Amino acid sequence: MSTRASYWKANLRLVTICLVIWFLVSFVFGILLAEPLNAIRIGGYKLGFWFAQQGSIYTFVALVFFYAWRVNKLDQKFGVHED
Repeated sequence: MSTRASYWKANLRLVTICLVIWFLVSFVFGILLAEPLNAIRIGGYKLGFWFAQQGSIYTFVALVFFYAWRVNKLDQKFGVHED
């Protein structure tokens, strides 16, 4: 497999992992499991409500920084980084 193909395979794998995590936090925890999670409280707020309102946003921002960090490592590994 060429270097370019390996790079894109690794990049797509990283994107897929990030999207799955975001889907789990925003849709599964925030919508599908909201009622069972509401039995748990964080800071006075129901956990299902927190995931729907804040958790998915915090997770998205964290994933953006995580993706940028990991893709920089991939760029260096495959020799396509910017100087």
